[in-house]
Amino acid sequence: MNALPKLQCNENSFTLYLALFFTFILNAVFLGRTWETIPYTSLHDYIFAATIPVVLFSAFLFLFSVVAVPWLRKPLLIILLLSSAAANYFIYSFGTVIDTNMIQNVFETDAQEATALFSLRYLLWMTLIGAVPAVLVAAVKISNNRPWWMNIAWRAVLALASVVVILLIAALFYKDYASLVRNNKGLVKMITPANVVSGVGHYADNRWLAGDRTLVKIGQDAQKGPLIAAETKKTLVIFVLGETARAENFSLGGYGRETNPKLKQDNVIYYPNASSCGTETAISVPCMFSNMPRAHYNATLASHQEGVLDVMAHAGVNVLWRENDGGCKGACDRVPHTDMTKWQVSELCQRDYCLDEVLLHRLNNYIDSVKDDTLIVLHQMGSHGPAYHLRYPAEMRKFTPTCDSNQIQDCDSQALVNTYDNSVLYTDSMVDSTISLLKSYSSRFNVALVYLSDHGESLGEHGIYLHGTPYLFAPSQQTHIPFLLWLSADYASTYGINQQCLLQAAKTEAVSQDNIFHTLLGMMNVQTREYQPTLDMVKSCRA
Repeated sequence: MNALPKLQCNENSFTLYLALFFTFILNAVFLGRTWETIPYTSLHDYIFAATIPVVLFSAFLFLFSVVAVPWLRKPLLIILLLSSAAANYFIYSFGTVIDTNMIQNVFETDAQEATALFSLRYLLWMTLIGAVPAVLVAAVKISNNRPWWMNIAWRAVLALASVVVILLIAALFYKDYASLVRNNKGLVKMITPANVVSGVGHYADNRWLAGDRTLVKIGQDAQKGPLIAAETKKTLVIFVLGETARAENFSLGGYGRETNPKLKQDNVIYYPNASSCGTETAISVPCMFSNMPRAHYNATLASHQEGVLDVMAHAGVNVLWRENDGGCKGACDRVPHTDMTKWQVSELCQRDYCLDEVLLHRLNNYIDSVKDDTLIVLHQMGSHGPAYHLRYPAEMRKFTPTCDSNQIQDCDSQALVNTYDNSVLYTDSMVDSTISLLKSYSSRFNVALVYLSDHGESLGEHGIYLHGTPYLFAPSQQTHIPFLLWLSADYASTYGINQQCLLQAAKTEAVSQDNIFHTLLGMMNVQTREYQPTLDMVKSCRA
């Protein structure tokens, strides 16, 4: 501690400097975005704009006056400075919204995803905006020459003055603030560190303080149902769970570039009107495998309730989950699963990440060993950003120039789209290879494939990058997802499915991840009270 510079200031000055730093440095993006929403048609609008930093400064002044307890103040401020600097970086660089779901992503991300976000700019940002102010806070000596009761009195005066200023502005501009918040709900989530503290608090409450977490079992009545056609073969379905693929860039859905040349030749059934349950993996994956629709999804319940994979297992279906994206978010906890990155397949893996073809590595050995109905889930790394250039091999670099950096906000817009499209092109190839693998087993099994993405991605539209924007105001790029089926002729015949009927229905039918639970049960011929035929995408075209 002696090596730190010797600084000194009184308590009131210390509080004022902190409030100024949090207002104009750590919330500069919030102020800028807020000012951009004001129409400036009258003098009233300009005065209203000027009050926004005053309200923010007063709020911080009140907060820091209240928490000015000698033994608590510095540790708390250092934590707030570092976490606020990190949040500020992602808000500024990618337009990220910091909320409970984003905090959940932070806690549940893996090393590969985390390191992909690190860069020299991030380190400089954290040093200048986070570490240096934190060191200064630790080093400064706060002089207390006044009696203790006078210090408390001054803190009370500052806190009271802050409240008075806020109430006075609220009385004069209440309608303006109400309209601003009502019409721009994402702005409030940009206020740092309130967004971080709120997100961590809600996550901790949901994760550790939600009460009884006894596993809730569902579908224990599940059993294999009778087939319409005479059963001659077992059923094998592979569910390829994509990552960060947005429908807007799939040529199967009308995108101008040919990003799905192989799947186009496979005659898949593509659903152009498909939506996700969430805008991040931590929400979408457990949601789609649960029996709860998005409108009534309860993440806390889903974390300790069985899902469709458990129901399959109850019915005697073999289930295997192969992972290449940092975890199944609880969906595969009670069924056999393996993390393919741990296999370290030399030709497909580098350091802590693997290309998605690793999901097919020696998969034939497993299929050769099964003798009953089987469902295999392959969880892709897909188009996970920001390092899109690492998601495909060199031979898939068709669209150029590319953005070979994780600082995507600095790339040319077209280069960024090119890089992303190359990752979609690789997904097209990988899913096509999976279909080819299934075809090779068509003499032993009735084979079928399902592919959909967990959520979409923003590539700079409206100044937003990546994903995780709260669903209420998320752009369509993050919620509109690719969704397709492929059925072998024998599978369709055995289950009495009219593929032409499916093709026609897919063109107009609005589907979502709500359909997954029930469609998979139907495709695997599993009967249970949990099954709702109206949500089975294939049901209407079964004989």
